Amino acid sequence: MIETEILQNIRLALGTTPGVTLWRNNTGALQDTTGRLVRYGLCEGSADLIGLRTITVTPDMVGQQVAIFAAVEVKNERGRPTDKQVNFLQHVRTAGGLAGVARSPEQARLILGLPT
Repeated sequence: MIETEILQNIRLALGTTPGVTLWRNNTGALQDTTGRLVRYGLCEGSADLIGLRTITVTPDMVGQQVAIFAAVEVKNERGRPTDKQVNFLQHVRTAGGLAGVARSPEQARLILGLPT
């Protein structure tokens, strides 16, 4: 299966999951009509899917809900993340977010701390 199909399967599987919002993050560059290079997307190496996972904080914090940043890099069975993608995912995890490489909707659910 190609990565685009896996990504779409993940979006379909998690699209109606309460407390989860994921957006497609296309990154790259192109030349505008004047020849100027225009970069788009969050940043080089950023994950294919970015978003939020809402959690309820423990009772000692008055039961507030907070959104945790989430990043899911989608790869097929043979795909490997680039060094910049690995660094981005590690940065998100170090900052307290949820991040990882998913090759299926089930793996994406595990990254986001959801039951499979």
